[in-house]
Amino acid sequence: MFVSTEELQIVWFTTRVAALSTVLILPFGVAVAWLLARRDWRGKSVVETLVALPLVMPPVATGLLLLKLLGRRGPLGGFLHEHFDFDIVFTWRGVVVATAVMSFPLLVRAARIAFQEVNPRLEQIASTLGASHARVFFTITLPLAVRGIVAGALLAFSRALGEFGATILVAGNIPGKTQTISLSIYSLVQLGHDTEAFRLLMVSVVIAFVVVWCSELFYRRRDRA
Repeated sequence: MFVSTEELQIVWFTTRVAALSTVLILPFGVAVAWLLARRDWRGKSVVETLVALPLVMPPVATGLLLLKLLGRRGPLGGFLHEHFDFDIVFTWRGVVVATAVMSFPLLVRAARIAFQEVNPRLEQIASTLGASHARVFFTITLPLAVRGIVAGALLAFSRALGEFGATILVAGNIPGKTQTISLSIYSLVQLGHDTEAFRLLMVSVVIAFVVVWCSELFYRRRDRA
């Protein structure tokens, strides 16, 4: 059976917010990954633990923390609402924040591995020839690690596509406003509309397969290089 217009809108909304969350975390993820791969400092293990927490914590627990932080009565959400009339919770922005937080560790982990595989001697040689730290990073380190970073970004995107637990707490399950593929499947199953739920399930499987396949393709090309 063909996907309905309403279901296409849900798929389009989900892919948009997943892509936006991936783009937003990309520069921060790359910066954190480079620091973890190339620098040592006091408290580094604490940062590593904090970055990995969303991977091991229940998504609902992460969503609850975000809800308390970003809600109108929370420290950050209350400040934004009072001074800028800007809300995050129960809006599409909440979906972006929840998916970004949940997918951030995957991006950092993949990018960190990519930076660790860059030969430090190449960077040292460039430095001895007079290249600045910024030029070394953008002309040597980043190009050599870009395949791993892209693969990590694709994994983060696929994780954002399937996010459920944190999203339902931070953004709710509002049809036409914050409802993603995962939330829609949940609602349809609750209502007994299994046919519609399986249609969305198949769409999500196809999208996830393509994204993960592309990510693995980047990994294989990186290994060959």
